[in-house]
Amino acid sequence: MSNLLTIFISSVSQGLLWSLLAIGVFLTYRILDIADLTTEGSFPLGAGIAAVSITQGISPILASLLGFLGGVVAGFISGILHTKLKIPALLAGIITMTGLYSITSRIMNAPNITLIGQKTFFSWLQPLGLTKTNTIILAGLLIVLIVILALVLFFRTEVGLAIRSTGDNLEMSEANGINTDNMKMIGYMISNGCISLAGALLAQNNGFADVNSGIGTIVIGLASIIIAEVLFRNKPLPIRLATIVLGAIIYRFILALVFELNIPSDYSKLASALVLVVCLSLPQLRKKLSLKQPTIKGGAGK
Repeated sequence: MSNLLTIFISSVSQGLLWSLLAIGVFLTYRILDIADLTTEGSFPLGAGIAAVSITQGISPILASLLGFLGGVVAGFISGILHTKLKIPALLAGIITMTGLYSITSRIMNAPNITLIGQKTFFSWLQPLGLTKTNTIILAGLLIVLIVILALVLFFRTEVGLAIRSTGDNLEMSEANGINTDNMKMIGYMISNGCISLAGALLAQNNGFADVNSGIGTIVIGLASIIIAEVLFRNKPLPIRLATIVLGAIIYRFILALVFELNIPSDYSKLASALVLVVCLSLPQLRKKLSLKQPTIKGGAGK
């Protein structure tokens, strides 16, 4: 029982940080209705920028913000390719992702950078006497709350409502005078900024940044979103963002339970893939189960 509790607490700490990536994926996938593969390039970009900045003596908080800005630039590039050059969204993301691999390698000037012994974003809570896991949970909660609050306030502004309108009905938005290309670009930038911030924080948590750390991140984000939508449907935006955080935690918990089965390291990727298949197929399973439930028909009295 204690081992299960330890796994759960560890999953909460990891899930909180990964939820920033899931929120970023949600902004393009659900708000803008765009499948953006820039995720797999902007995540290691944020990690690389933060790691290099910290090793150069820059404050971890500023290093994390620089990682966020790196993602904003990556999103801007994908936005330009998609909106101005009219490259399909999927291809635009692949092109940017491919280019970012070289850029991140150049920034890091190495396949990976260690942060062992360096002050990180989580170091400022150490004087409180908390364990490392509890420190990550507290800091993660603070960051997630700030990000969710900022996004909720932003999407209530004129620009935020225009972005949501663009994703809901592109033709109607254009007919009402909304510059949908600009709205898409802003959405790309905010989305990839959140994803890069996740990369920057996870690099500091893990103690290293790796140029290949972005592989599979888009699917992790999608799995978190799907889990949240299966458990909580048709909720307003603030609650949806909060449920995505819960979805990320649940996904990390499921993954941790699978790895507790002492799966050989050679099969770790296969195990992750199978968990993702189950998570992504949940909506279809729920739909089939609901169809099998008997319906009660009531007739009007005469």
